[in-house]
Amino acid sequence: MSTDLRHIQLMDTTLRDGEQTQGVSFTPVEKVSIAKALLQSLRVDRIEVASARVSLGEKEAVTSINAWAKQEGFAGRVEVLGFVDHTRSVDWILETGGGVINLLIKGSEKHCRVQLGKTLAQHTEDVLQTVNYALEQGLKVNVYLEDWSNGYHDDPDYVYGLMDNLQDSGISHFMLPDTLGVLSPDEVFVNFSDMCNRYPKLQFDFHPHNDYGLATANVMAAVRAGVNAIHCTVNCLGERAGNASMAEVAVVLRDKMHMQLSVDESHIVRISAMVENFSGKRIAANAPIVGADVFTQTAGIHADGDHKGGLYKTKLGPERFSRTRSYALGKMSGKASLKKNLEMLELDLSEENQKKVLARIVSLGDSKQTITTDDLPFIIADVLESKNYQHIKLLNCSITSGLDLESTASLRVKVNGVMHVASGSGNGGFDAFVDAINKVMQQHNYTLPALADYEVRIPKGGHTSALTECVITWDCGSELRKTRAVHSNQVFAGVLAALKIINMQLHELGLTQG
Repeated sequence: MSTDLRHIQLMDTTLRDGEQTQGVSFTPVEKVSIAKALLQSLRVDRIEVASARVSLGEKEAVTSINAWAKQEGFAGRVEVLGFVDHTRSVDWILETGGGVINLLIKGSEKHCRVQLGKTLAQHTEDVLQTVNYALEQGLKVNVYLEDWSNGYHDDPDYVYGLMDNLQDSGISHFMLPDTLGVLSPDEVFVNFSDMCNRYPKLQFDFHPHNDYGLATANVMAAVRAGVNAIHCTVNCLGERAGNASMAEVAVVLRDKMHMQLSVDESHIVRISAMVENFSGKRIAANAPIVGADVFTQTAGIHADGDHKGGLYKTKLGPERFSRTRSYALGKMSGKASLKKNLEMLELDLSEENQKKVLARIVSLGDSKQTITTDDLPFIIADVLESKNYQHIKLLNCSITSGLDLESTASLRVKVNGVMHVASGSGNGGFDAFVDAINKVMQQHNYTLPALADYEVRIPKGGHTSALTECVITWDCGSELRKTRAVHSNQVFAGVLAALKIINMQLHELGLTQG
Protein backbone atom coordinates (compact mmCIF):
# COMPACT_ATOMS: atom_id res chain seq x y z
CA MET A 1 0.00 0.00 0.00
CA SER A 2 1.41 3.40 -1.00
CA THR A 3 2.35 5.80 1.76
CA ASP A 4 2.26 8.73 -0.69
CA LEU A 5 -0.67 10.75 0.70
CA ARG A 6 -2.95 12.71 -1.63
CA HIS A 7 -3.61 16.36 -0.94
CA ILE A 8 -7.29 17.31 -1.06
CA GLN A 9 -8.22 20.92 -1.69
CA LEU A 10 -11.05 22.33 0.41
CA MET A 11 -13.01 25.18 -1.14
CA ASP A 12 -15.23 27.00 1.35
CA THR A 13 -18.38 28.53 -0.09
CA THR A 14 -19.96 29.81 3.14
CA LEU A 15 -20.02 33.36 1.79
CA ARG A 16 -21.71 32.41 -1.48
CA ASP A 17 -23.67 29.17 -1.34
CA GLY A 18 -23.96 29.32 2.45
CA GLU A 19 -25.59 32.73 2.15
CA GLN A 20 -28.44 31.04 0.29
CA THR A 21 -29.57 29.67 3.66
CA GLN A 22 -33.03 30.99 4.45
CA GLY A 23 -32.72 34.22 6.45
CA VAL A 24 -28.93 34.59 6.15
CA SER A 25 -27.38 37.74 4.68
CA PHE A 26 -23.91 38.77 5.75
CA THR A 27 -23.00 42.46 5.85
CA PRO A 28 -19.91 43.57 3.91
CA VAL A 29 -17.93 43.87 7.16
CA GLU A 30 -19.01 40.37 8.25
CA LYS A 31 -18.05 38.93 4.87
CA VAL A 32 -14.59 40.43 5.03
CA SER A 33 -14.09 39.14 8.60
CA ILE A 34 -15.15 35.60 7.67
CA ALA A 35 -13.02 35.60 4.51
CA LYS A 36 -9.93 36.66 6.45
CA ALA A 37 -10.52 33.98 9.08
CA LEU A 38 -11.03 31.26 6.47
CA LEU A 39 -7.86 32.01 4.54
CA GLN A 40 -5.52 33.29 7.23
CA SER A 41 -6.51 31.23 10.29
CA LEU A 42 -8.32 28.12 9.07
CA ARG A 43 -6.12 28.10 5.95
CA VAL A 44 -8.60 26.64 3.48
CA ASP A 45 -7.28 26.37 -0.06
CA ARG A 46 -9.94 28.51 -1.77
CA ILE A 47 -13.01 30.54 -0.86
CA GLU A 48 -16.04 31.44 -2.94
CA VAL A 49 -17.31 34.77 -1.66
CA ALA A 50 -20.24 36.01 -3.76
CA SER A 51 -22.33 35.91 -6.90
CA ALA A 52 -21.55 38.56 -9.52
CA ARG A 53 -23.94 41.46 -10.16
CA VAL A 54 -26.02 40.88 -7.03
CA SER A 55 -25.83 44.22 -5.21
CA LEU A 56 -23.64 47.22 -4.46
CA GLY A 57 -23.04 45.89 -0.95
CA GLU A 58 -21.83 42.61 -2.41
CA LYS A 59 -19.51 44.45 -4.75
CA GLU A 60 -18.10 46.49 -1.84
CA ALA A 61 -17.43 43.32 0.17
CA VAL A 62 -15.77 41.46 -2.72
CA THR A 63 -13.59 44.49 -3.52
CA SER A 64 -12.41 44.66 0.10
CA ILE A 65 -11.72 40.93 0.24
CA ASN A 66 -9.73 40.99 -3.01
CA ALA A 67 -7.66 43.98 -1.92
CA TRP A 68 -6.82 42.29 1.39
CA ALA A 69 -6.09 38.93 -0.33
CA LYS A 70 -3.60 40.52 -2.72
CA GLN A 71 -1.87 42.35 0.09
CA GLU A 72 -1.57 39.19 2.23
CA GLY A 73 -0.52 36.82 -0.54
CA PHE A 74 -3.86 35.06 -1.08
CA ALA A 75 -4.50 36.35 -4.61
CA GLY A 76 -6.03 33.69 -6.85
CA ARG A 77 -7.71 31.95 -3.92
CA VAL A 78 -10.81 34.17 -3.89
CA GLU A 79 -13.52 33.07 -6.33
CA VAL A 80 -16.84 34.57 -7.46
CA LEU A 81 -19.80 32.86 -9.11
CA GLY A 82 -20.53 34.26 -12.57
CA PHE A 83 -23.10 33.65 -15.27
CA VAL A 84 -23.15 32.93 -18.99
CA ASP A 85 -23.65 36.59 -19.94
CA HIS A 86 -20.57 37.23 -22.11
CA THR A 87 -18.98 40.34 -20.57
CA ARG A 88 -21.20 41.40 -17.67
CA SER A 89 -20.15 38.95 -14.92
CA VAL A 90 -16.53 39.06 -16.02
CA ASP A 91 -16.44 42.87 -15.97
CA TRP A 92 -18.10 42.95 -12.52
CA ILE A 93 -15.44 40.60 -11.15
CA LEU A 94 -12.65 42.60 -12.79
CA GLU A 95 -14.01 45.82 -11.25
CA THR A 96 -13.69 44.21 -7.79
CA GLY A 97 -10.07 43.26 -8.41
CA GLY A 98 -10.94 39.56 -8.67
CA GLY A 99 -8.97 36.90 -10.46
CA VAL A 100 -11.27 33.83 -10.63
CA ILE A 101 -14.74 33.29 -12.10
CA ASN A 102 -16.78 30.18 -11.29
CA LEU A 103 -19.08 30.06 -14.29
CA LEU A 104 -22.52 28.51 -13.78
CA ILE A 105 -23.53 26.43 -16.79
CA LYS A 106 -26.24 23.87 -17.38
CA GLY A 107 -25.13 20.37 -16.35
CA SER A 108 -28.36 18.65 -17.33
CA GLU A 109 -30.15 18.44 -20.69
CA LYS A 110 -33.47 19.19 -18.99
CA HIS A 111 -32.20 22.44 -17.47
CA CYS A 112 -30.64 23.45 -20.78
CA ARG A 113 -33.81 22.72 -22.75
CA VAL A 114 -36.48 23.88 -20.29
CA GLN A 115 -34.80 26.86 -18.58
CA LEU A 116 -32.80 28.19 -21.52
CA GLY A 117 -34.78 26.79 -24.44
CA LYS A 118 -31.51 25.90 -26.12
CA THR A 119 -29.72 22.89 -27.56
CA LEU A 120 -26.37 21.60 -26.32
CA ALA A 121 -24.63 23.22 -29.28
CA GLN A 122 -26.26 26.60 -28.65
CA HIS A 123 -25.46 26.51 -24.94
CA THR A 124 -21.86 25.48 -25.65
CA GLU A 125 -21.47 28.44 -27.99
CA ASP A 126 -22.70 30.85 -25.29
CA VAL A 127 -20.47 29.27 -22.63
CA LEU A 128 -17.35 29.46 -24.79
CA GLN A 129 -18.08 33.09 -25.61
CA THR A 130 -18.01 33.96 -21.88
CA VAL A 131 -15.06 31.62 -21.15
CA ASN A 132 -12.95 33.09 -23.93
CA TYR A 133 -13.70 36.67 -22.87
CA ALA A 134 -12.79 35.86 -19.24
CA LEU A 135 -9.51 34.23 -20.27
CA GLU A 136 -8.68 37.19 -22.53
CA GLN A 137 -9.16 39.48 -19.53
CA GLY A 138 -6.75 37.40 -17.48
CA LEU A 139 -9.25 35.60 -15.24
CA LYS A 140 -8.91 31.99 -14.22
CA VAL A 141 -12.07 30.11 -15.20
CA ASN A 142 -13.80 27.26 -13.39
CA VAL A 143 -17.24 25.95 -14.35
CA TYR A 144 -20.14 24.55 -12.32
CA LEU A 145 -22.22 21.97 -14.18
CA GLU A 146 -25.49 22.89 -12.47
CA ASP A 147 -27.69 19.88 -11.59
CA TRP A 148 -24.95 17.54 -12.80
CA SER A 149 -26.14 14.67 -10.55
CA ASN A 150 -29.57 14.56 -12.18
CA GLY A 151 -28.15 15.40 -15.60
CA TYR A 152 -25.71 12.48 -15.47
CA HIS A 153 -28.48 10.12 -14.33
CA ASP A 154 -31.08 11.24 -16.88
CA ASP A 155 -28.95 11.86 -19.96
CA PRO A 156 -25.23 11.08 -19.56
CA ASP A 157 -24.64 11.68 -23.26
CA TYR A 158 -25.52 15.36 -22.75
CA VAL A 159 -22.93 15.59 -19.96
CA TYR A 160 -20.31 13.85 -22.08
CA GLY A 161 -21.10 16.13 -25.00
CA LEU A 162 -20.76 19.23 -22.84
CA MET A 163 -17.46 17.99 -21.41
CA ASP A 164 -16.13 17.10 -24.86
CA ASN A 165 -16.96 20.59 -26.09
CA LEU A 166 -15.25 22.33 -23.13
CA GLN A 167 -12.32 20.10 -22.15
CA ASP A 168 -9.75 21.96 -24.27
CA SER A 169 -11.08 25.48 -23.67
CA GLY A 170 -8.71 26.47 -20.85
CA ILE A 171 -11.06 25.78 -17.93
CA SER A 172 -9.16 24.97 -14.71
CA HIS A 173 -11.75 23.14 -12.57
CA PHE A 174 -14.89 21.29 -13.64
CA MET A 175 -17.08 21.51 -10.53
CA LEU A 176 -19.74 18.82 -10.38
CA PRO A 177 -22.61 19.62 -7.98
CA ASP A 178 -25.16 17.34 -6.44
CA THR A 179 -27.41 20.40 -6.65
CA LEU A 180 -30.45 18.82 -5.03
CA GLY A 181 -28.61 16.44 -2.71
CA VAL A 182 -30.03 13.31 -4.35
CA LEU A 183 -26.96 11.07 -4.55
CA SER A 184 -25.93 8.16 -2.32
CA PRO A 185 -22.29 7.24 -1.67
CA ASP A 186 -22.49 4.30 -4.10
CA GLU A 187 -23.86 6.56 -6.84
CA VAL A 188 -21.21 9.20 -6.16
CA PHE A 189 -18.44 6.62 -6.45
CA VAL A 190 -19.75 5.14 -9.71
CA ASN A 191 -20.47 8.52 -11.32
CA PHE A 192 -17.19 10.17 -10.36
CA SER A 193 -15.16 7.08 -11.25
CA ASP A 194 -16.63 7.30 -14.73
CA MET A 195 -15.94 11.03 -15.04
CA CYS A 196 -12.37 10.74 -13.74
CA ASN A 197 -11.56 7.77 -15.96
CA ARG A 198 -13.19 9.31 -19.02
CA TYR A 199 -11.39 12.65 -18.59
CA PRO A 200 -8.17 11.77 -16.71
CA LYS A 201 -6.39 15.05 -17.48
CA LEU A 202 -9.15 17.28 -16.07
CA GLN A 203 -9.49 18.59 -12.52
CA PHE A 204 -12.85 17.74 -10.94
CA ASP A 205 -14.40 19.30 -7.81
CA PHE A 206 -17.34 17.82 -5.89
CA HIS A 207 -20.00 20.20 -4.59
CA PRO A 208 -22.33 18.17 -2.32
CA HIS A 209 -25.61 19.04 -0.63
CA ASN A 210 -27.00 17.38 2.48
CA ASP A 211 -30.69 16.73 1.73
CA TYR A 212 -30.44 13.06 2.69
CA GLY A 213 -27.89 13.69 5.43
CA LEU A 214 -25.27 12.00 3.24
CA ALA A 215 -23.01 14.93 2.32
CA THR A 216 -19.97 13.82 4.34
CA ALA A 217 -20.35 10.19 3.27
CA ASN A 218 -20.67 11.33 -0.34
CA VAL A 219 -17.45 13.34 0.01
CA MET A 220 -15.63 10.18 1.08
CA ALA A 221 -16.98 8.33 -1.97
CA ALA A 222 -15.95 11.13 -4.33
CA VAL A 223 -12.40 11.21 -2.94
CA ARG A 224 -12.20 7.43 -3.20
CA ALA A 225 -13.19 7.78 -6.88
CA GLY A 226 -10.35 10.21 -7.54
CA VAL A 227 -11.69 13.71 -6.86
CA ASN A 228 -9.10 16.05 -5.35
CA ALA A 229 -11.18 19.14 -4.49
CA ILE A 230 -14.22 19.32 -2.21
CA HIS A 231 -16.63 22.20 -1.55
CA CYS A 232 -18.10 22.75 1.91
CA THR A 233 -19.42 25.43 4.25
CA VAL A 234 -18.99 26.35 7.90
CA ASN A 235 -21.81 24.95 10.06
CA CYS A 236 -23.44 23.24 7.04
CA LEU A 237 -24.92 26.53 5.84
CA GLY A 238 -26.60 26.31 2.46
CA GLU A 239 -29.92 26.02 0.72
CA ARG A 240 -32.54 23.61 2.13
CA ALA A 241 -30.63 21.07 4.31
CA GLY A 242 -27.34 22.84 3.62
CA ASN A 243 -23.96 21.83 2.23
CA ALA A 244 -21.27 19.52 3.55
CA SER A 245 -19.84 20.60 6.91
CA MET A 246 -16.31 21.98 6.78
CA ALA A 247 -15.57 20.55 10.23
CA GLU A 248 -16.86 17.07 9.42
CA VAL A 249 -15.19 16.89 6.01
CA ALA A 250 -11.80 18.02 7.31
CA VAL A 251 -11.75 15.56 10.19
CA VAL A 252 -13.13 12.61 8.23
CA LEU A 253 -10.71 13.04 5.33
CA ARG A 254 -7.78 13.19 7.76
CA ASP A 255 -8.79 10.45 10.18
CA LYS A 256 -10.69 7.99 8.00
CA MET A 257 -9.04 8.44 4.59
CA HIS A 258 -5.56 9.64 5.63
CA MET A 259 -5.60 12.55 3.20
CA GLN A 260 -3.37 15.60 3.43
CA LEU A 261 -5.17 18.90 4.04
CA SER A 262 -4.08 22.50 4.47
CA VAL A 263 -6.71 23.23 7.13
CA ASP A 264 -5.60 24.20 10.64
CA GLU A 265 -8.09 22.32 12.85
CA SER A 266 -7.35 24.40 15.93
CA HIS A 267 -9.37 27.29 14.42
CA ILE A 268 -12.44 25.30 13.35
CA VAL A 269 -14.51 25.95 16.49
CA ARG A 270 -13.65 29.65 16.69
CA ILE A 271 -14.67 30.24 13.08
CA SER A 272 -17.80 28.15 13.59
CA ALA A 273 -18.78 30.49 16.45
CA MET A 274 -18.06 33.55 14.29
CA VAL A 275 -20.30 32.28 11.49
CA GLU A 276 -22.97 31.26 14.01
CA ASN A 277 -23.05 34.79 15.42
CA PHE A 278 -23.02 36.56 12.06
CA SER A 279 -25.58 34.26 10.43
CA GLY A 280 -27.96 34.03 13.37
CA LYS A 281 -28.28 30.30 12.66
CA ARG A 282 -27.61 28.38 15.87
CA ILE A 283 -25.80 25.07 15.60
CA ALA A 284 -27.10 22.05 17.48
CA ALA A 285 -25.40 21.28 20.79
CA ASN A 286 -24.65 17.78 19.47
CA ALA A 287 -23.25 18.89 16.09
CA PRO A 288 -20.02 16.93 15.46
CA ILE A 289 -16.79 18.76 16.31
CA VAL A 290 -18.33 22.20 16.93
CA GLY A 291 -21.41 21.48 19.08
CA ALA A 292 -21.39 22.68 22.69
CA ASP A 293 -21.90 19.21 24.16
CA VAL A 294 -19.86 16.91 21.93
CA PHE A 295 -16.91 16.69 24.30
CA THR A 296 -19.03 16.32 27.42
CA GLN A 297 -19.40 12.94 29.11
CA THR A 298 -22.70 12.61 30.98
CA ALA A 299 -22.80 9.05 32.24
CA GLY A 300 -20.88 8.40 35.45
CA ILE A 301 -19.50 5.13 34.06
CA HIS A 302 -17.77 7.06 31.24
CA ALA A 303 -16.14 9.45 33.70
CA ASP A 304 -15.04 6.48 35.77
CA GLY A 305 -13.47 4.80 32.74
CA ASP A 306 -11.62 7.96 31.76
CA HIS A 307 -10.45 8.48 35.34
CA LYS A 308 -9.05 4.97 35.55
CA GLY A 309 -7.47 4.73 32.12
CA GLY A 310 -8.88 6.97 29.39
CA LEU A 311 -11.24 4.19 28.34
CA TYR A 312 -13.73 6.49 26.61
CA LYS A 313 -11.26 8.74 24.79
CA THR A 314 -10.73 8.51 21.03
CA LYS A 315 -8.55 10.06 18.36
CA LEU A 316 -11.32 12.63 18.04
CA GLY A 317 -10.14 14.52 21.11
CA PRO A 318 -11.13 18.07 22.06
CA GLU A 319 -7.52 19.28 22.24
CA ARG A 320 -7.27 19.08 18.44
CA PHE A 321 -9.84 21.84 18.19
CA SER A 322 -8.64 24.03 21.07
CA ARG A 323 -11.40 22.63 23.28
CA THR A 324 -11.46 20.72 26.57
CA ARG A 325 -13.32 17.63 27.71
CA SER A 326 -15.92 18.11 30.42
CA TYR A 327 -17.92 15.78 32.63
CA ALA A 328 -21.55 16.75 33.09
CA LEU A 329 -23.01 16.83 36.57
CA GLY A 330 -26.60 15.78 37.13
CA LYS A 331 -28.79 12.91 38.16
CA MET A 332 -26.66 10.44 36.15
CA SER A 333 -23.41 11.55 37.80
CA GLY A 334 -21.13 9.30 39.80
CA LYS A 335 -18.09 9.85 42.01
CA ALA A 336 -15.77 9.95 39.02
CA SER A 337 -17.77 12.74 37.35
CA LEU A 338 -17.49 14.83 40.50
CA LYS A 339 -13.78 14.07 40.89
CA LYS A 340 -13.05 15.14 37.30
CA ASN A 341 -14.79 18.46 37.90
CA LEU A 342 -13.04 18.99 41.22
CA GLU A 343 -9.72 18.41 39.45
CA MET A 344 -10.57 21.10 36.90
CA LEU A 345 -11.32 23.53 39.72
CA GLU A 346 -8.25 22.39 41.69
CA LEU A 347 -10.48 21.63 44.69
CA ASP A 348 -9.96 18.85 47.20
CA LEU A 349 -12.86 17.50 49.27
CA SER A 350 -12.93 14.68 51.79
CA GLU A 351 -14.76 11.50 50.84
CA GLU A 352 -17.57 12.41 53.25
CA ASN A 353 -18.01 15.85 51.74
CA GLN A 354 -17.84 14.44 48.23
CA LYS A 355 -20.74 12.16 49.11
CA LYS A 356 -22.75 15.13 50.40
CA VAL A 357 -22.02 17.23 47.34
CA LEU A 358 -22.79 14.35 44.97
CA ALA A 359 -26.11 13.69 46.71
CA ARG A 360 -27.01 17.35 46.25
CA ILE A 361 -25.99 17.26 42.59
CA VAL A 362 -28.17 14.23 41.93
CA SER A 363 -31.06 15.92 43.73
CA LEU A 364 -30.64 19.13 41.74
CA GLY A 365 -30.43 17.08 38.57
CA ASP A 366 -34.12 16.34 38.84
CA SER A 367 -34.94 20.03 38.37
CA LYS A 368 -31.96 21.04 36.21
CA GLN A 369 -30.78 18.45 33.73
CA THR A 370 -27.14 19.53 33.55
CA ILE A 371 -25.03 21.24 36.17
CA THR A 372 -21.85 22.87 34.95
CA THR A 373 -18.41 23.08 36.50
CA ASP A 374 -19.15 26.77 37.06
CA ASP A 375 -22.15 25.82 39.21
CA LEU A 376 -20.09 23.52 41.40
CA PRO A 377 -18.53 26.09 43.79
CA PHE A 378 -22.05 27.34 44.60
CA ILE A 379 -23.20 23.82 45.45
CA ILE A 380 -20.11 23.05 47.53
CA ALA A 381 -20.45 26.26 49.55
CA ASP A 382 -24.14 25.59 50.11
CA VAL A 383 -23.65 21.97 51.19
CA LEU A 384 -20.67 22.57 53.45
CA GLU A 385 -22.40 25.43 55.24
CA SER A 386 -25.63 23.49 55.73
CA LYS A 387 -26.65 21.88 58.97
CA ASN A 388 -29.16 19.07 58.87
CA TYR A 389 -31.71 20.87 61.00
CA GLN A 390 -35.25 19.83 60.17
CA HIS A 391 -37.30 21.95 62.62
CA ILE A 392 -39.12 23.37 59.61
CA LYS A 393 -39.54 21.42 56.41
CA LEU A 394 -41.06 22.76 53.20
CA LEU A 395 -43.41 20.16 51.72
CA ASN A 396 -44.90 22.15 48.88
CA CYS A 397 -44.81 25.71 47.61
CA SER A 398 -46.38 27.51 44.67
CA ILE A 399 -45.48 31.10 43.81
CA THR A 400 -47.07 33.12 41.02
CA SER A 401 -46.16 36.52 39.61
CA GLY A 402 -47.53 38.68 36.84
CA LEU A 403 -46.89 42.02 35.19
CA ASP A 404 -48.55 44.79 37.26
CA LEU A 405 -50.11 42.12 39.49
CA GLU A 406 -49.41 41.32 43.13
CA SER A 407 -47.47 38.09 43.63
CA THR A 408 -48.99 35.26 45.65
CA ALA A 409 -47.57 32.27 47.48
CA SER A 410 -49.22 29.11 48.76
CA LEU A 411 -47.26 26.68 50.91
CA ARG A 412 -47.46 23.59 53.04
CA VAL A 413 -44.84 23.14 55.76
CA LYS A 414 -44.20 20.98 58.79
CA VAL A 415 -42.89 22.76 61.91
CA ASN A 416 -41.68 20.51 64.73
CA GLY A 417 -43.99 17.80 63.48
CA VAL A 418 -47.05 20.05 63.04
CA MET A 419 -48.51 20.49 59.54
CA HIS A 420 -49.43 23.99 58.36
CA VAL A 421 -50.99 25.42 55.21
CA ALA A 422 -50.81 29.13 54.48
CA SER A 423 -50.92 31.69 51.68
CA GLY A 424 -49.52 35.15 51.32
CA SER A 425 -49.11 38.04 48.91
CA GLY A 426 -46.52 40.68 48.32
CA ASN A 427 -44.37 42.78 46.02
CA GLY A 428 -42.67 39.88 44.27
CA GLY A 429 -42.50 36.13 44.79
CA PHE A 430 -40.06 36.20 47.73
CA ASP A 431 -42.06 38.88 49.54
CA ALA A 432 -45.22 36.77 49.10
CA PHE A 433 -43.43 33.74 50.54
CA VAL A 434 -42.24 35.74 53.58
CA ASP A 435 -45.82 36.90 54.18
CA ALA A 436 -47.07 33.31 54.09
CA ILE A 437 -44.27 31.81 56.21
CA ASN A 438 -44.62 34.51 58.87
CA LYS A 439 -48.29 33.62 59.23
CA VAL A 440 -47.23 30.06 60.01
CA MET A 441 -44.34 30.94 62.31
CA GLN A 442 -46.34 33.40 64.38
CA GLN A 443 -48.14 30.33 65.74
CA HIS A 444 -44.76 29.20 67.05
CA ASN A 445 -43.83 32.61 68.47
CA TYR A 446 -41.28 33.27 65.76
CA THR A 447 -40.89 35.97 63.09
CA LEU A 448 -38.29 36.09 60.36
CA PRO A 449 -35.59 38.69 61.04
CA ALA A 450 -35.40 41.72 58.77
CA LEU A 451 -33.31 41.63 55.61
CA ALA A 452 -30.06 43.58 55.71
CA ASP A 453 -28.98 42.46 52.24
CA TYR A 454 -30.22 40.13 49.53
CA GLU A 455 -27.87 39.02 46.75
CA VAL A 456 -28.65 36.78 43.80
CA ARG A 457 -26.05 35.66 41.29
CA ILE A 458 -25.24 33.01 38.73
CA PRO A 459 -21.78 31.66 37.89
CA LYS A 460 -19.54 34.01 35.93
CA GLY A 461 -20.23 33.50 32.25
CA GLY A 462 -23.23 31.35 33.12
CA HIS A 463 -26.26 30.79 30.91
CA THR A 464 -29.90 31.50 31.63
CA SER A 465 -30.22 27.89 32.77
CA ALA A 466 -27.40 28.27 35.31
CA LEU A 467 -27.92 27.49 38.97
CA THR A 468 -28.76 30.54 41.08
CA GLU A 469 -27.06 31.29 44.37
CA CYS A 470 -28.92 33.46 46.85
CA VAL A 471 -27.06 34.94 49.84
CA ILE A 472 -29.25 36.71 52.39
CA THR A 473 -27.88 38.84 55.21
CA TRP A 474 -30.29 38.94 58.14
CA ASP A 475 -30.48 41.64 60.80
CA CYS A 476 -30.73 39.53 63.96
CA GLY A 477 -30.56 42.46 66.33
CA SER A 478 -27.20 42.03 67.99
CA GLU A 479 -25.55 40.59 64.92
CA LEU A 480 -25.79 40.14 61.16
CA ARG A 481 -26.06 36.56 59.93
CA LYS A 482 -25.86 35.13 56.44
CA THR A 483 -27.52 32.14 54.87
CA ARG A 484 -26.88 30.79 51.41
CA ALA A 485 -28.91 28.50 49.15
CA VAL A 486 -28.71 27.21 45.59
CA HIS A 487 -31.55 26.38 43.22
CA SER A 488 -32.28 26.48 39.51
CA ASN A 489 -35.08 28.99 40.26
CA GLN A 490 -33.88 32.24 41.79
CA VAL A 491 -37.02 32.78 43.91
CA PHE A 492 -36.75 29.31 45.42
CA ALA A 493 -33.04 29.90 46.10
CA GLY A 494 -34.25 32.76 48.31
CA VAL A 495 -36.93 30.56 49.86
CA LEU A 496 -34.37 27.91 50.82
CA ALA A 497 -32.05 30.55 52.28
CA ALA A 498 -34.95 31.83 54.41
CA LEU A 499 -35.74 28.33 55.67
CA LYS A 500 -32.11 27.99 56.75
CA ILE A 501 -32.26 31.00 59.07
CA ILE A 502 -35.51 29.71 60.53
CA ASN A 503 -34.00 26.29 61.17
CA MET A 504 -30.86 27.80 62.69
CA GLN A 505 -32.79 30.07 65.04
CA LEU A 506 -35.35 27.43 66.03
CA HIS A 507 -32.49 25.10 66.85
CA GLU A 508 -30.82 27.76 69.01
CA LEU A 509 -34.09 28.57 70.75
CA GLY A 510 -34.58 24.90 71.49
CA LEU A 511 -31.05 24.61 72.96
CA THR A 512 -31.59 27.73 75.07
CA GLN A 513 -34.95 26.53 76.34
CA GLY A 514 -33.50 23.11 77.11
